[in-house]
Amino acid sequence: MKLNDNIVALATPSGAGAIAVIRVSGPDAVKLVAPIFRAKSKKDLLDQPSHTLHLGNIIDGERIIDEVLISVFHGPKSYTGENTIEVSCHGSPYIQQEIIQLLIRRGCRSAEAGEFTLRAFLNGKMDLSQAEAVADLISSENAASHQMAMQQMRGGFSNEIQKLRQELLDFASLIELELDFAEEDVEFANRDEFKQLVSRIQNVLKKLIDSFAVGNVLKNGIPVAIVGEPNVGKSTLLNALLNEERAIVSEIAGTTRDTIEDEISIGGIGFRFIDTAGIRETEDVVESIGIKRTFEKISQAQVVIFLLDAEKFKVQGSRFRVEIEKIKNQFPQKPLIIVANKIDQSSESEIAELNVTLNSVEGSHYLPISAKSGTGVEELQQKLLQFVNTGELRNNNTIVTNSRHYNALLSALEEINKVQDGLNHNLSGDLLAIDIREALHYFGEITGEITNDDLLGNIFSNFCIGK
Repeated sequence: MKLNDNIVALATPSGAGAIAVIRVSGPDAVKLVAPIFRAKSKKDLLDQPSHTLHLGNIIDGERIIDEVLISVFHGPKSYTGENTIEVSCHGSPYIQQEIIQLLIRRGCRSAEAGEFTLRAFLNGKMDLSQAEAVADLISSENAASHQMAMQQMRGGFSNEIQKLRQELLDFASLIELELDFAEEDVEFANRDEFKQLVSRIQNVLKKLIDSFAVGNVLKNGIPVAIVGEPNVGKSTLLNALLNEERAIVSEIAGTTRDTIEDEISIGGIGFRFIDTAGIRETEDVVESIGIKRTFEKISQAQVVIFLLDAEKFKVQGSRFRVEIEKIKNQFPQKPLIIVANKIDQSSESEIAELNVTLNSVEGSHYLPISAKSGTGVEELQQKLLQFVNTGELRNNNTIVTNSRHYNALLSALEEINKVQDGLNHNLSGDLLAIDIREALHYFGEITGEITNDDLLGNIFSNFCIGK
Protein backbone atom coordinates (compact mmCIF):
# COMPACT_ATOMS: atom_id res chain seq x y z
CA MET A 1 0.00 0.00 0.00
CA LYS A 2 1.55 3.29 -1.14
CA LEU A 3 0.58 5.86 1.47
CA ASN A 4 1.60 8.93 -0.54
CA ASP A 5 -0.88 8.17 -3.33
CA ASN A 6 -4.12 10.04 -3.88
CA ILE A 7 -6.97 7.71 -3.02
CA VAL A 8 -10.70 7.74 -3.72
CA ALA A 9 -13.62 5.69 -2.41
CA LEU A 10 -17.33 5.84 -1.80
CA ALA A 11 -17.79 6.80 1.87
CA THR A 12 -21.51 6.00 2.02
CA PRO A 13 -23.15 2.56 1.51
CA SER A 14 -23.31 1.35 -2.08
CA GLY A 15 -26.65 1.40 -3.86
CA ALA A 16 -29.25 4.02 -4.65
CA GLY A 17 -30.07 6.75 -2.14
CA ALA A 18 -30.84 10.43 -1.80
CA ILE A 19 -27.15 11.38 -1.72
CA ALA A 20 -23.77 9.69 -1.78
CA VAL A 21 -20.41 10.94 -0.49
CA ILE A 22 -17.19 10.27 -2.39
CA ARG A 23 -13.99 10.89 -0.44
CA VAL A 24 -10.62 11.85 -1.98
CA SER A 25 -7.44 12.11 0.12
CA GLY A 26 -3.80 12.70 -0.69
CA PRO A 27 -1.26 15.46 -1.39
CA ASP A 28 -2.92 16.40 -4.70
CA ALA A 29 -6.55 15.86 -3.71
CA VAL A 30 -7.61 19.47 -4.38
CA LYS A 31 -5.52 19.72 -7.59
CA LEU A 32 -7.15 16.56 -8.97
CA VAL A 33 -10.73 17.65 -8.27
CA ALA A 34 -10.41 21.35 -9.21
CA PRO A 35 -10.26 20.86 -13.03
CA ILE A 36 -13.42 18.69 -13.10
CA PHE A 37 -15.45 21.00 -10.83
CA ARG A 38 -17.22 24.05 -12.17
CA ALA A 39 -18.41 26.18 -9.22
CA LYS A 40 -21.64 28.18 -9.44
CA SER A 41 -19.70 31.08 -7.91
CA LYS A 42 -17.09 30.84 -10.75
CA LYS A 43 -14.36 30.58 -8.05
CA ASP A 44 -11.33 28.35 -8.56
CA LEU A 45 -11.36 25.46 -6.07
CA LEU A 46 -7.56 25.72 -5.72
CA ASP A 47 -7.91 29.16 -4.13
CA GLN A 48 -10.53 28.21 -1.55
CA PRO A 49 -9.72 27.99 2.17
CA SER A 50 -10.07 24.85 4.27
CA HIS A 51 -13.40 23.80 5.75
CA THR A 52 -15.53 25.44 3.07
CA LEU A 53 -18.45 24.18 0.97
CA HIS A 54 -18.94 24.86 -2.73
CA LEU A 55 -21.93 24.19 -5.00
CA GLY A 56 -21.33 23.36 -8.63
CA ASN A 57 -21.12 20.68 -11.32
CA ILE A 58 -18.76 17.77 -11.84
CA ILE A 59 -17.86 17.79 -15.54
CA ASP A 60 -16.11 15.40 -17.90
CA GLY A 61 -15.03 17.63 -20.74
CA GLU A 62 -18.21 19.48 -21.63
CA ARG A 63 -20.50 16.77 -20.24
CA ILE A 64 -22.12 17.52 -16.88
CA ILE A 65 -22.17 14.40 -14.71
CA ASP A 66 -23.99 15.83 -11.68
CA GLU A 67 -24.64 18.89 -9.55
CA VAL A 68 -22.67 18.38 -6.34
CA LEU A 69 -21.55 19.97 -3.10
CA ILE A 70 -17.78 19.96 -2.56
CA SER A 71 -16.24 20.03 0.94
CA VAL A 72 -12.61 21.22 1.10
CA PHE A 73 -10.23 20.23 3.91
CA HIS A 74 -6.57 21.19 3.84
CA GLY A 75 -4.12 19.03 5.75
CA PRO A 76 -3.28 18.65 8.53
CA LYS A 77 -6.75 19.85 9.61
CA SER A 78 -8.66 16.95 8.08
CA TYR A 79 -9.72 13.44 9.08
CA THR A 80 -6.68 11.84 7.44
CA GLY A 81 -4.28 14.72 8.12
CA GLU A 82 -3.90 15.15 4.35
CA ASN A 83 -5.63 17.36 1.79
CA THR A 84 -9.11 15.93 1.50
CA ILE A 85 -12.12 16.53 -0.74
CA GLU A 86 -15.59 15.13 -0.12
CA VAL A 87 -18.01 15.13 -3.05
CA SER A 88 -21.69 14.98 -2.08
CA CYS A 89 -23.55 13.88 -5.19
CA HIS A 90 -26.96 12.40 -5.97
CA GLY A 91 -27.21 8.78 -4.84
CA SER A 92 -27.50 7.11 -8.23
CA PRO A 93 -25.04 4.18 -8.52
CA TYR A 94 -24.35 5.32 -12.10
CA ILE A 95 -23.40 8.85 -10.97
CA GLN A 96 -21.24 7.47 -8.13
CA GLN A 97 -19.24 5.27 -10.50
CA GLU A 98 -18.93 7.94 -13.18
CA ILE A 99 -17.34 10.36 -10.68
CA ILE A 100 -15.08 7.70 -9.13
CA GLN A 101 -13.89 6.45 -12.54
CA LEU A 102 -13.26 10.02 -13.66
CA LEU A 103 -11.06 10.62 -10.60
CA ILE A 104 -9.21 7.34 -11.17
CA ARG A 105 -8.48 8.37 -14.76
CA ARG A 106 -7.10 11.66 -13.42
CA GLY A 107 -4.59 9.89 -11.16
CA CYS A 108 -6.36 8.60 -8.05
CA ARG A 109 -6.40 4.96 -7.08
CA SER A 110 -9.15 3.06 -5.29
CA ALA A 111 -8.66 3.12 -1.52
CA GLU A 112 -8.03 -0.10 0.37
CA ALA A 113 -10.23 -1.14 3.30
CA GLY A 114 -9.69 1.25 6.21
CA GLU A 115 -7.02 3.24 4.37
CA PHE A 116 -8.44 6.67 5.27
CA THR A 117 -8.36 5.78 8.99
CA LEU A 118 -4.93 4.15 8.61
CA ARG A 119 -3.61 7.44 7.22
CA ALA A 120 -5.25 9.30 10.12
CA PHE A 121 -3.34 7.02 12.53
CA LEU A 122 -0.02 7.32 10.68
CA ASN A 123 -0.40 11.10 10.51
CA GLY A 124 -0.97 11.35 14.26
CA LYS A 125 -4.66 12.30 14.13
CA MET A 126 -5.55 9.43 16.48
CA ASP A 127 -3.81 6.54 18.19
CA LEU A 128 -4.37 2.90 17.29
CA SER A 129 -7.00 2.15 19.94
CA GLN A 130 -8.99 5.21 18.82
CA ALA A 131 -8.70 4.07 15.20
CA GLU A 132 -10.08 0.64 16.17
CA ALA A 133 -12.95 2.37 17.96
CA VAL A 134 -13.99 3.94 14.63
CA ALA A 135 -14.81 0.45 13.30
CA ASP A 136 -16.67 -0.38 16.53
CA LEU A 137 -18.67 2.84 16.26
CA ILE A 138 -19.71 2.05 12.68
CA SER A 139 -20.83 -1.46 13.67
CA SER A 140 -22.57 -0.45 16.93
CA GLU A 141 -26.17 -1.66 17.01
CA ASN A 142 -27.37 -0.55 20.45
CA ALA A 143 -26.85 2.21 22.99
CA ALA A 144 -24.31 0.26 25.06
CA SER A 145 -21.98 -0.64 22.17
CA HIS A 146 -22.31 2.92 20.81
CA GLN A 147 -21.40 4.45 24.20
CA MET A 148 -18.37 2.18 24.62
CA ALA A 149 -17.11 2.97 21.11
CA MET A 150 -17.58 6.73 21.65
CA GLN A 151 -15.74 6.58 24.97
CA GLN A 152 -12.80 4.78 23.37
CA MET A 153 -12.76 7.05 20.31
CA ARG A 154 -12.59 10.10 22.60
CA GLY A 155 -9.43 8.58 24.05
CA GLY A 156 -10.69 7.41 27.45
CA PHE A 157 -8.93 4.05 27.24
CA SER A 158 -5.76 5.23 25.49
CA ASN A 159 -5.35 8.18 27.88
CA GLU A 160 -5.39 5.79 30.83
CA ILE A 161 -2.82 3.50 29.18
CA GLN A 162 -0.58 6.39 28.08
CA LYS A 163 -0.57 7.85 31.60
CA LEU A 164 0.52 4.52 33.10
CA ARG A 165 3.13 4.04 30.36
CA GLN A 166 4.60 7.51 30.93
CA GLU A 167 4.89 7.01 34.70
CA LEU A 168 6.54 3.64 34.15
CA LEU A 169 8.82 5.14 31.51
CA ASP A 170 9.94 7.88 33.94
CA PHE A 171 11.03 5.27 36.49
CA ALA A 172 12.61 3.14 33.76
CA SER A 173 14.72 6.15 32.75
CA LEU A 174 15.96 6.54 36.32
CA ILE A 175 16.84 2.86 36.57
CA GLU A 176 18.63 3.01 33.22
CA LEU A 177 20.54 6.03 34.58
CA GLU A 178 21.61 3.99 37.59
CA LEU A 179 23.21 1.49 35.21
CA ASP A 180 25.45 4.27 33.85
CA PHE A 181 26.73 4.88 37.41
CA ALA A 182 26.90 1.24 38.47
CA GLU A 183 30.44 1.56 39.80
CA GLU A 184 29.43 4.38 42.13
CA ASP A 185 26.52 2.39 43.67
CA VAL A 186 23.96 5.23 43.47
CA GLU A 187 20.15 4.90 43.47
CA PHE A 188 18.15 7.43 41.45
CA ALA A 189 14.84 5.52 41.45
CA ASN A 190 13.27 5.48 44.93
CA ARG A 191 12.34 1.82 45.42
CA ASP A 192 9.46 2.53 47.82
CA GLU A 193 7.84 4.96 45.38
CA PHE A 194 8.45 2.47 42.57
CA LYS A 195 6.69 -0.29 44.56
CA GLN A 196 3.68 2.00 45.02
CA LEU A 197 3.59 2.75 41.30
CA VAL A 198 3.83 -0.95 40.39
CA SER A 199 1.01 -1.76 42.82
CA ARG A 200 -1.18 0.97 41.32
CA ILE A 201 -0.45 -0.22 37.77
CA GLN A 202 -1.38 -3.77 38.79
CA ASN A 203 -4.73 -2.59 40.18
CA VAL A 204 -5.57 -0.59 37.05
CA LEU A 205 -4.57 -3.45 34.73
CA LYS A 206 -6.64 -5.97 36.71
CA LYS A 207 -9.64 -3.65 36.60
CA LEU A 208 -9.30 -3.21 32.83
CA ILE A 209 -8.84 -6.96 32.30
CA ASP A 210 -11.91 -7.75 34.42
CA SER A 211 -13.97 -5.23 32.44
CA PHE A 212 -13.44 -7.29 29.27
CA ALA A 213 -15.93 -9.90 30.51
CA VAL A 214 -18.60 -7.20 30.61
CA GLY A 215 -17.44 -5.25 27.58
CA ASN A 216 -17.18 -8.21 25.23
CA VAL A 217 -20.74 -9.41 25.80
CA LEU A 218 -22.15 -5.87 25.68
CA LYS A 219 -20.37 -5.27 22.39
CA ASN A 220 -21.45 -8.54 20.76
CA GLY A 221 -24.83 -9.00 22.43
CA ILE A 222 -25.45 -10.95 25.65
CA PRO A 223 -26.23 -14.59 24.72
CA VAL A 224 -29.36 -15.97 26.40
CA ALA A 225 -30.21 -19.66 25.91
CA ILE A 226 -33.90 -20.67 26.01
CA VAL A 227 -34.03 -24.34 27.04
CA GLY A 228 -36.63 -26.87 28.14
CA GLU A 229 -38.57 -29.92 27.02
CA PRO A 230 -40.06 -30.11 23.51
CA ASN A 231 -43.34 -28.29 22.93
CA VAL A 232 -43.23 -26.09 26.05
CA GLY A 233 -43.29 -22.89 23.95
CA LYS A 234 -39.61 -22.01 23.48
CA SER A 235 -40.13 -20.90 19.88
CA THR A 236 -43.30 -19.02 20.86
CA LEU A 237 -41.33 -17.21 23.59
CA LEU A 238 -38.55 -16.32 21.13
CA ASN A 239 -41.14 -14.89 18.73
CA ALA A 240 -42.76 -12.93 21.60
CA LEU A 241 -39.41 -11.49 22.69
CA LEU A 242 -38.49 -10.52 19.12
CA ASN A 243 -42.06 -9.42 18.31
CA GLU A 244 -41.92 -11.32 15.02
CA GLU A 245 -42.49 -14.84 13.66
CA ARG A 246 -38.81 -15.84 13.67
CA ALA A 247 -39.12 -19.51 14.71
CA ILE A 248 -41.53 -22.19 13.46
CA VAL A 249 -44.25 -22.94 16.03
CA SER A 250 -45.97 -26.33 15.94
CA GLU A 251 -47.84 -28.66 18.28
CA ILE A 252 -45.57 -31.47 17.07
CA ALA A 253 -42.86 -32.10 19.69
CA GLY A 254 -39.29 -31.79 18.41
CA THR A 255 -40.05 -29.21 15.69
CA THR A 256 -36.89 -27.23 16.48
CA ARG A 257 -34.02 -29.54 15.46
CA ASP A 258 -31.24 -26.92 15.56
CA THR A 259 -30.58 -23.66 17.36
CA ILE A 260 -32.14 -20.41 16.10
CA GLU A 261 -30.56 -17.09 17.07
CA ASP A 262 -31.66 -13.48 16.82
CA GLU A 263 -30.82 -10.24 18.61
CA ILE A 264 -32.85 -7.39 20.04
CA SER A 265 -32.04 -4.33 22.15
CA ILE A 266 -33.58 -4.09 25.61
CA GLY A 267 -32.94 -0.88 27.50
CA GLY A 268 -30.08 -0.04 25.14
CA ILE A 269 -28.36 -3.42 25.75
CA GLY A 270 -28.10 -6.03 22.98
CA PHE A 271 -29.40 -9.52 23.86
CA ARG A 272 -28.82 -12.49 21.57
CA PHE A 273 -31.57 -15.05 22.17
CA ILE A 274 -30.92 -18.67 21.27
CA ASP A 275 -33.93 -20.96 20.76
CA THR A 276 -32.63 -24.49 21.32
CA ALA A 277 -33.88 -27.98 20.52
CA GLY A 278 -36.08 -29.50 23.22
CA ILE A 279 -34.28 -31.60 25.84
CA ARG A 280 -35.64 -35.16 26.03
CA GLU A 281 -34.62 -38.79 25.54
CA THR A 282 -34.87 -39.59 21.81
CA GLU A 283 -33.66 -42.15 19.28
CA ASP A 284 -34.00 -39.68 16.40
CA VAL A 285 -30.42 -39.07 15.18
CA VAL A 286 -31.09 -35.52 13.91
CA GLU A 287 -32.94 -34.51 17.08
CA SER A 288 -30.12 -35.98 19.22
CA ILE A 289 -27.62 -33.74 17.44
CA GLY A 290 -29.88 -30.75 18.16
CA ILE A 291 -30.05 -31.65 21.87
CA LYS A 292 -26.24 -31.96 22.00
CA ARG A 293 -25.98 -28.47 20.51
CA THR A 294 -28.45 -27.23 23.13
CA PHE A 295 -25.96 -28.03 25.91
CA GLU A 296 -23.16 -26.43 23.87
CA LYS A 297 -25.21 -23.24 23.63
CA ILE A 298 -25.94 -23.31 27.38
CA SER A 299 -22.18 -23.40 28.02
CA GLN A 300 -21.73 -20.36 25.74
CA ALA A 301 -24.67 -18.37 27.17
CA GLN A 302 -24.43 -15.71 29.87
CA VAL A 303 -28.01 -16.34 31.07
CA VAL A 304 -30.19 -19.47 30.86
CA ILE A 305 -33.99 -19.41 30.64
CA PHE A 306 -35.49 -22.78 31.61
CA LEU A 307 -39.00 -22.89 30.19
CA LEU A 308 -41.55 -25.35 31.52
CA ASP A 309 -45.23 -26.06 30.91
CA ALA A 310 -47.25 -24.88 33.94
CA GLU A 311 -49.93 -27.53 33.31
CA LYS A 312 -47.43 -30.39 33.09
CA PHE A 313 -45.57 -29.18 36.18
CA LYS A 314 -48.65 -29.80 38.32
CA VAL A 315 -48.43 -33.55 37.67
CA GLN A 316 -44.73 -34.00 36.79
CA GLY A 317 -43.07 -31.48 39.09
CA SER A 318 -40.38 -33.85 40.38
CA ARG A 319 -39.18 -34.60 36.83
CA PHE A 320 -38.83 -30.89 36.06
CA ARG A 321 -36.89 -30.35 39.29
CA VAL A 322 -34.43 -33.03 38.19
CA GLU A 323 -33.88 -31.19 34.87
CA ILE A 324 -33.45 -27.86 36.67
CA GLU A 325 -30.92 -29.33 39.12
CA LYS A 326 -29.04 -30.93 36.21
CA ILE A 327 -28.54 -27.53 34.55
CA LYS A 328 -27.72 -25.81 37.86
CA ASN A 329 -25.10 -28.43 38.74
CA GLN A 330 -23.55 -28.44 35.27
CA PHE A 331 -23.48 -24.62 34.98
CA PRO A 332 -23.45 -23.30 38.58
CA GLN A 333 -22.11 -19.82 37.68
CA LYS A 334 -24.79 -18.96 35.13
CA PRO A 335 -27.90 -16.98 36.14
CA LEU A 336 -30.93 -19.28 35.75
CA ILE A 337 -34.48 -18.02 35.22
CA ILE A 338 -37.24 -20.60 35.64
CA VAL A 339 -40.15 -19.52 33.46
CA ALA A 340 -43.55 -21.24 33.82
CA ASN A 341 -45.32 -20.88 30.47
CA LYS A 342 -49.01 -21.25 29.49
CA ILE A 343 -50.32 -19.75 32.74
CA ASP A 344 -53.32 -18.54 30.71
CA GLN A 345 -54.54 -22.16 30.94
CA SER A 346 -54.31 -22.25 34.75
CA SER A 347 -56.64 -20.90 37.46
CA GLU A 348 -55.53 -18.17 39.92
CA SER A 349 -55.20 -20.69 42.76
CA GLU A 350 -53.07 -22.99 40.59
CA ILE A 351 -50.82 -20.07 39.61
CA ALA A 352 -50.46 -19.04 43.26
CA GLU A 353 -49.46 -22.60 44.23
CA LEU A 354 -46.99 -22.72 41.32
CA ASN A 355 -45.47 -19.41 42.42
CA VAL A 356 -44.86 -20.68 45.94
CA THR A 357 -43.27 -23.92 44.69
CA LEU A 358 -40.92 -22.44 42.07
CA ASN A 359 -39.97 -19.36 44.10
CA SER A 360 -38.52 -21.79 46.66
CA VAL A 361 -35.99 -23.25 44.19
CA GLU A 362 -32.61 -22.01 45.45
CA GLY A 363 -30.08 -20.39 43.15
CA SER A 364 -32.60 -19.37 40.50
CA HIS A 365 -35.20 -16.75 39.62
CA TYR A 366 -38.83 -17.47 38.76
CA LEU A 367 -41.39 -15.79 36.49
CA PRO A 368 -44.86 -16.91 35.31
CA ILE A 369 -45.73 -15.98 31.71
CA SER A 370 -47.92 -16.72 28.73
CA ALA A 371 -45.70 -16.54 25.65
CA LYS A 372 -48.78 -16.87 23.42
CA SER A 373 -50.61 -13.85 24.87
CA GLY A 374 -47.49 -11.90 25.85
CA THR A 375 -48.32 -11.83 29.58
CA GLY A 376 -45.13 -11.53 31.64
CA VAL A 377 -42.81 -11.08 28.62
CA GLU A 378 -41.99 -7.48 29.58
CA GLU A 379 -41.22 -8.59 33.15
CA LEU A 380 -38.84 -11.21 31.72
CA GLN A 381 -37.04 -8.53 29.72
CA GLN A 382 -36.62 -6.39 32.84
CA LYS A 383 -35.30 -9.40 34.76
CA LEU A 384 -32.67 -9.92 32.05
CA LEU A 385 -31.58 -6.30 32.37
CA GLN A 386 -31.00 -6.81 36.10
CA PHE A 387 -28.30 -9.38 35.31
CA VAL A 388 -26.29 -6.91 33.24
CA ASN A 389 -23.59 -5.03 35.13
CA THR A 390 -23.92 -1.64 33.43
CA GLY A 391 -22.58 0.39 36.35
CA GLU A 392 -19.32 0.98 34.49
CA LEU A 393 -21.22 2.41 31.55
CA ARG A 394 -23.29 4.78 33.66
CA ASN A 395 -20.18 5.99 35.48
CA ASN A 396 -18.23 6.41 32.23
CA ASN A 397 -15.56 4.02 33.49
CA THR A 398 -13.23 2.50 30.91
CA ILE A 399 -14.43 -0.84 29.54
CA VAL A 400 -12.20 -3.05 27.37
CA THR A 401 -14.05 -4.57 24.39
CA ASN A 402 -11.21 -5.42 22.01
CA SER A 403 -9.59 -8.88 22.29
CA ARG A 404 -6.25 -7.48 21.02
CA HIS A 405 -6.21 -4.96 23.86
CA TYR A 406 -7.23 -7.67 26.32
CA ASN A 407 -4.32 -9.93 25.31
CA ALA A 408 -1.85 -7.02 25.48
CA LEU A 409 -3.11 -6.10 28.96
CA LEU A 410 -2.66 -9.69 30.15
CA SER A 411 0.92 -9.68 28.85
CA ALA A 412 1.62 -6.28 30.43
CA LEU A 413 0.27 -7.49 33.79
CA GLU A 414 2.49 -10.59 33.58
CA GLU A 415 5.56 -8.39 33.08
CA ILE A 416 4.53 -5.97 35.84
CA ASN A 417 4.14 -8.93 38.22
CA LYS A 418 7.73 -9.89 37.36
CA VAL A 419 8.84 -6.33 38.17
CA GLN A 420 7.10 -6.59 41.55
CA ASP A 421 8.80 -9.93 42.28
CA GLY A 422 12.12 -8.35 41.36
CA LEU A 423 11.53 -5.43 43.72
CA ASN A 424 10.52 -7.80 46.52
CA HIS A 425 13.73 -9.78 46.05
CA ASN A 426 15.93 -6.66 45.68
CA LEU A 427 17.05 -7.56 42.15
CA SER A 428 19.58 -5.30 40.48
CA GLY A 429 18.48 -2.48 38.19
CA ASP A 430 19.67 -4.21 35.00
CA LEU A 431 17.37 -7.20 35.66
CA LEU A 432 14.43 -4.96 36.58
CA ALA A 433 14.97 -2.96 33.40
CA ILE A 434 14.39 -6.05 31.22
CA ASP A 435 10.88 -6.68 32.59
CA ILE A 436 10.03 -2.97 32.58
CA ARG A 437 10.94 -2.74 28.89
CA GLU A 438 8.67 -5.70 28.12
CA ALA A 439 5.76 -4.08 30.01
CA LEU A 440 6.33 -0.81 28.14
CA HIS A 441 6.31 -2.77 24.87
CA TYR A 442 2.82 -4.17 25.52
CA PHE A 443 1.48 -0.76 26.61
CA GLY A 444 2.85 0.67 23.36
CA GLU A 445 1.20 -2.09 21.32
CA ILE A 446 -2.23 -0.96 22.52
CA THR A 447 -1.88 2.69 21.50
CA GLY A 448 0.23 2.00 18.42
CA GLU A 449 3.47 3.53 19.65
CA ILE A 450 4.95 0.11 18.90
CA THR A 451 3.54 -1.65 15.83
CA ASN A 452 4.36 -3.45 12.59
CA ASP A 453 2.92 -3.83 9.09
CA ASP A 454 1.29 -7.20 9.81
CA LEU A 455 -0.57 -5.83 12.83
CA LEU A 456 -1.79 -2.76 10.94
CA GLY A 457 -2.81 -4.86 7.95
CA ASN A 458 -4.82 -7.19 10.18
CA ILE A 459 -6.60 -4.34 11.99
CA PHE A 460 -7.49 -2.13 9.03
CA SER A 461 -8.46 -4.97 6.69
CA ASN A 462 -11.60 -5.36 8.84
CA PHE A 463 -12.71 -1.78 8.09
CA CYS A 464 -15.15 -0.89 5.35
CA ILE A 465 -13.73 0.72 2.21
CA GLY A 466 -14.25 4.49 2.37
CA LYS A 467 -13.41 4.64 6.11
